[in-house]
Amino acid sequence: MTDQDTRYEAVRSRDARFDGEFFFAVETTGIYCRPSCPAVTPKRHNVRFFATAAAAQGSGFRACRRCRPDAVPGSADWNARADVVGRAMRLIGDGVVDREGVAGLAVRLGYSARQVQRQLTAELGAGPVALARAQRAHTARVLLQTTGLPVTEIAFAAGFASVRQFNDTVRTVYAATPTALRAAVRTADRTATPSAGIPLRLAHRGPYHAGAVFDLLRREAVAGVEEVSGPPGGRTYRRTLRLPYGTGIVAVDERAGDPGRASAVHPGGWLDARLHLTDPRDLTTAVQRLRRLFDLDSDPYAVDERLGADPRLAPLVAARPGLRAPGAADPEEYAVRAVVGRAAAELLVRAYGKALDAPCGTLTHLFPEPAVLAQAASGSGPGPGGRSGAEPGAGTESVFEGPLGALATALADGTVRLDPGVDRDDAQEALLALPGLDARTIAEIRARALGDPDVVPPGVHAPDTWRPWRTYALHHLRAAEER
Repeated sequence: MTDQDTRYEAVRSRDARFDGEFFFAVETTGIYCRPSCPAVTPKRHNVRFFATAAAAQGSGFRACRRCRPDAVPGSADWNARADVVGRAMRLIGDGVVDREGVAGLAVRLGYSARQVQRQLTAELGAGPVALARAQRAHTARVLLQTTGLPVTEIAFAAGFASVRQFNDTVRTVYAATPTALRAAVRTADRTATPSAGIPLRLAHRGPYHAGAVFDLLRREAVAGVEEVSGPPGGRTYRRTLRLPYGTGIVAVDERAGDPGRASAVHPGGWLDARLHLTDPRDLTTAVQRLRRLFDLDSDPYAVDERLGADPRLAPLVAARPGLRAPGAADPEEYAVRAVVGRAAAELLVRAYGKALDAPCGTLTHLFPEPAVLAQAASGSGPGPGGRSGAEPGAGTESVFEGPLGALATALADGTVRLDPGVDRDDAQEALLALPGLDARTIAEIRARALGDPDVVPPGVHAPDTWRPWRTYALHHLRAAEER
């Protein structure tokens, strides 16, 4: 939505379809909100519009305490777009600026830091530092209001360089001190502990067809790393996560957190999740990877409108509104699994996966890193359970006879990159250059590991009228065949 009068109509009608797509601020109050904010609609001449929360904050507005605009789903553009702005937003969401700085972000994008700053500021009204700062503030609020961690620990866990910077940012964004933010939530509601984990509401816009997502995750689940338990409609997906600072275990429930909200009147809702982290600094990264896995930032209205106009797809869209195209929690892991298949992936986990210090039920391992698999393929890596010098795990020899060794080596040395900010065409070309990888497998990797919404495997007919959502169209066709 580029026309400001049209945006104001969305605000006036409290249209939650546009939550996260833009923000509005009220000059007379100094507050910025999501479009669906239930407060009294401000007069048009007092309203300003912003593409990001960071831009609103940079203009001196604080977050509304009533609608919590920092908790909205992300814009669907950032996952769909292949340009430098879209790639940068995915990397910032993954925490790259916090870990590597703006210089590291620029290197990953293949631009100078100055060019990245200029492009983001021109389009979004905020540079990478401001965008990362807004994200850190949201992470800090989540930790303050859900955990009993000391405020000092939260400051560094959220990515701030100092307690002073943390205090100043929280006061600027929320017009409250960290202590006041924490006090706004009852002590009994701060349930997150090392044993209980951090409770999360993973917000999405519009209807969410969770059943198809959990069906797919159940079929693909790799023992030791993932599990899906419970009856259809009430299932829980659990998996282990390898993260920049440590490890994590996440549980996501199939049942919507608020079923009544997924309606024409109150579109949107959330998935309930609980996250156990060995290092709280990984919270932002873990949440973003879960959002990509469950495709929570998608715009189902745009997808369903385009695909529903096709006579072949119209009944499928009507039967499954809000069908998502799941991504991957770990792109490199998914690429390996796409190449070797589920059974062989389980062999690799048992032979080369790193065992958790504290197994959680059937979750016992992290999926093996590419470097470990590359060493194993060369005959110099660890054996079962990661013991260096041991004999290869039973049955793994045949796995390495295929393209796995070349893929693992390319991932380990950076010849193939699958991080959130990679250029998808460059990644595909690098994969095509590897021996033994077929075009269909590469298409699967592009759709799932790289989150491309418009992928068609070779030999599959998908008309151009389905663009730019052909990945979603094929999910509809597969879901219909499975019934």
